[in-house]
Amino acid sequence: MILLLLFTSSSAIFSQETHFTISGKVIDKNTKASLASASVFAQNTTLGVATDPDGNFKLNLPAGGYALVITFTGYETVTMHINNTSVANNIMVELQPKEKAMEEVSVVSSNIVKDGWQKYGQFFTENFIGKSEFSKQATIKNPEALKFYFSKKRNRLKVVATDPVLVVNEALGYNLKFAIDSFTYEYNTNATQFVGYPLFEEMTGNPQQQATWKENRIKAYSGSLLHFMRSLFHKTIASDGFEVQFLVKSNDNEKTIFVTNIYAALNYSKDDSTNIVEFFPNQPDIVVIYKNAKPQQSFLEFDPKAKKDFQVSVLTVTPDHSIIIEQNGYYFEQSDLIINGYWGFEKIGDMLPYDYKNE
Repeated sequence: MILLLLFTSSSAIFSQETHFTISGKVIDKNTKASLASASVFAQNTTLGVATDPDGNFKLNLPAGGYALVITFTGYETVTMHINNTSVANNIMVELQPKEKAMEEVSVVSSNIVKDGWQKYGQFFTENFIGKSEFSKQATIKNPEALKFYFSKKRNRLKVVATDPVLVVNEALGYNLKFAIDSFTYEYNTNATQFVGYPLFEEMTGNPQQQATWKENRIKAYSGSLLHFMRSLFHKTIASDGFEVQFLVKSNDNEKTIFVTNIYAALNYSKDDSTNIVEFFPNQPDIVVIYKNAKPQQSFLEFDPKAKKDFQVSVLTVTPDHSIIIEQNGYYFEQSDLIINGYWGFEKIGDMLPYDYKNE
């Protein structure tokens, strides 16, 4: 991917204390022509716009941090980190056209599966949307956008999307437009790698549906990774029902160590000037226990050895790296955090946007 971000102003413009505005223009890198109807949105939120006929956009966001995503058919996707203290306005975003020759070579070498959805559709759905209670009420509306490639040599399945994947989540009341760069599954190691950019849209429903969605969203939020990150930011881990331990590995043995001073063990620090929190754990493997809810039955069927009285997840931070958290629960670099256990089981069907308010 080749991209160029040109900043013409270094100051953020606030529409009010709790929000900030980002604006700019999207153009073709080679011709410098404006790109109308390009999609500009904050990843994992309900907040997005399309560029006007001149390629301009303007987006108002709640205070916090986001990955801003710019997509346009036939062009490489651009992402950039923004927040309310460092964002610039009048951004010039230059999109690089995709190389068709490279795409053709990739298709040939990856061995496209002609009946991919029939053969791998259920497997992909379970690993993309999930197998939880809420996931069972979510469906992919345009499976024809998915292309499946299987490499016998690498024993690997790769899935790409020609258009954003449309997911309807009846349980949480969201329509999702998911721009998928790639989804790979390694059969030798059972490892999944996924790169995608979701945009949420709230459904409109009758009062009864609205009440059900509100109740289900609270249930999905409680004990989630989003809940934990916000609790860590505000230093309310214990009062919110979480417990933190370290997982220590020695040869083939593992043992957990109870953490008495959570924030000291995580080397918690907060920068009041930027309103971000950074943590650098003493051990890379962090066990997070949520004591206020039991695991779903579908998770116990997935992992019969799992604890039945509370939800247990494991966060693995890349050695010698820290994680930064914004006030809305957005964290980065996301590639420096591996998620296993209960949170690893929860997937798109249980996902909430970063602008979700637990009220």
